[in-house]
Amino acid sequence: MLKHMNKVVVYMLASSLLAFFFIFLYLYLPTSYLSLNERLRDFMFIERGQMSSSEHVVIVDIDEKSLNLLGQWPWSRDQIALILQNLSRAGAGIIGLDILFSEKDRLSPLLLAKEYDLHLSGLDDFDAILAETIANTPTIIGYRFKFSEKFEYSEMPMLPAIFIEKNLPEMEFLPVPNAVTTNIPVIQQNAYSAGFFNNIPDESGMIRSVPLLMRYDDDIYPSLAFEMVRIATQSEQVFVNYDEIGVESIMLSDRNITTDRFGRLYLNYRGPQGSFDYISAADIYQNRFDPKLIEGKFVLIGTSTPGLYDQRATPMDNVMPGVEVHANVIDNLIQGDYLYLPAWIEAADILIILFTALFFALVMAYLSAVWTAVVMLLLFITFYNMYFYLLFSKGIILNLLFPLLTIPIATLLVTLIHYFLESEQKRFIRKKLAKKVSGAVVEDLLKHTSEVVLEGKERETTIFFSDIRKFTELSEKIGSPRRLITILNSYMTPMVEEITKRNGTVDKFIGDAIMAYWNAPNKVALHADLAVQTALIQLEKLNELNKRLDKKHGVQIHIGIGINTGVVTVGEMGSQGRSDYTIIGDPVNLASRLEGLNKQYGTELLISASTREQLKESYTLRLLDLVRVKGKKRPVVIYEVLGRGEPDEELAIELGYYHQAYREYMEKEFERSKELFETLFGEYGNKIYKLYAERSAYYLEHPEIEFDGVFTYNVK
Repeated sequence: MLKHMNKVVVYMLASSLLAFFFIFLYLYLPTSYLSLNERLRDFMFIERGQMSSSEHVVIVDIDEKSLNLLGQWPWSRDQIALILQNLSRAGAGIIGLDILFSEKDRLSPLLLAKEYDLHLSGLDDFDAILAETIANTPTIIGYRFKFSEKFEYSEMPMLPAIFIEKNLPEMEFLPVPNAVTTNIPVIQQNAYSAGFFNNIPDESGMIRSVPLLMRYDDDIYPSLAFEMVRIATQSEQVFVNYDEIGVESIMLSDRNITTDRFGRLYLNYRGPQGSFDYISAADIYQNRFDPKLIEGKFVLIGTSTPGLYDQRATPMDNVMPGVEVHANVIDNLIQGDYLYLPAWIEAADILIILFTALFFALVMAYLSAVWTAVVMLLLFITFYNMYFYLLFSKGIILNLLFPLLTIPIATLLVTLIHYFLESEQKRFIRKKLAKKVSGAVVEDLLKHTSEVVLEGKERETTIFFSDIRKFTELSEKIGSPRRLITILNSYMTPMVEEITKRNGTVDKFIGDAIMAYWNAPNKVALHADLAVQTALIQLEKLNELNKRLDKKHGVQIHIGIGINTGVVTVGEMGSQGRSDYTIIGDPVNLASRLEGLNKQYGTELLISASTREQLKESYTLRLLDLVRVKGKKRPVVIYEVLGRGEPDEELAIELGYYHQAYREYMEKEFERSKELFETLFGEYGNKIYKLYAERSAYYLEHPEIEFDGVFTYNVK
């Protein structure tokens, strides 16, 4: 189970990295490389097939039949005027012209007479006839914006609507064209309203979305389809709502039209070409149609003839007349079933990618290869059906490409990791312990490889804590973080080497502190001696290091070390997702407290009585105190370790006086102990002597206080 938990962590980490890689691609890969995702959505359109369109939109088609009747395009404007008049008489609700009249009618008799300088009266002006017809029929004209040309001012048609922008950001999100091609003035001035009929393909050449609004010369202009719906709904105000990432929605009367951040509407195509009713312009011209097909409807006049170059590629058809794209827009807006990218879509896509990767990591960790394949297939089917439902039932567009790619690639990645993790248990143990113990200990463990080695058990250990004194002051003096790290590394490296060299286990680094222990995971003979010897050698190494640090950086490092021996629980501990091989128990806490007590006594190395009892070799020790540390009720005897072997003559004399003074203190002879400790302090200047002199003076001044020889510390 222990190894299995670690395997899950590795799988989750690797899958997370894979997910972040895909998220990076999702966010920053040029959209031209993401057309495969659009193709997947196109496939869903094809699978869904044709859906019913509303009966409110009809197309008057300039088809081959019409060209055969009225001749090649462009027709004379009086013929177009007659078509508009017949539609109006049939009760057309609103008529949209997907046609541009940017030049005067070359077939107009009045224009021909002027061209040949003929002064004839009573000649018809076909442009004026069409203009008058447009003025007297519910006709909306169209125009075309241009993006490639340099900016040039052109007079735009007046719009009978007010566009109000809410929370307008500094950045522009609406498309901004550079130029425009409008109708000739006489037509433009007589039109009630107008709209652009640009259908802008994406990088793959498909018309998947259409702009509803564009900004030109600081004003907002609507598309032809949008303007027709606006007029039909009698909306005199249009609200463009922004959030921090762009356009959030466009409010039209009581319709809240959700768009992408650029004000584009994603089309829910009704089907391939022919999904709407088509009536030949020839039949309208000859008035040979059923008025019921026109009455009260949106009527779009355009062409399906390939030779007139108004063909568009869409998800449902590689060749669809541009006028039918406008019909889809109108129908989507009427029925409110358009597709959209909500503001939270990127966050949702990212979470789905991350979830997919992590989910498959868990699947691979807990299931066999056969069941993994089954889950992978089910997940494919689930994702596809979920996206299909959201797309056509809720209108929400999600990114399908990366979640589907994540499934097989995450499977492959986790399989490779699984192979390397399961190759041998020795690699598992080496990874756990190689940086904690010496190489010899690792090799010994590998000879007896078993997960039992890492399971929790009780073991007598000698615990070691060391810490740098006044580290904050040291940091401030050094100043540079880089220099500080360099100095810390030069200190930590020899300290850790001395621990592992003597079969110690480095448990952890706690800031500038080191925690280590002996006699785990392997049994180590003389573990108390090894711990004390390591500490003494570290202090010697530190003296050598300080000479170099003082010379190079003008600083010195001073440390305190605490050592205690006792029975602890040792093994791998933590949560399922995060664990470590460590020790816990009261002896650990006492070792940490001993390290801290060095500051009180001005010492460098303190050990407990339990460690002293385990020592087999000779050391110079000072019986320091009987204390009750914070968090403990039972007092402990602590010793200062001054070195190995017997003390020299001078130190032996000093320790003799000290122990005599200490006995006087413990026997409550405070006047005598005070005198002796003051003499010792005057002679040697040791902080310990001053401390006991002050304690003796305190008990002399407070004889009412019961003295048991135990000093209680309420700080760590």
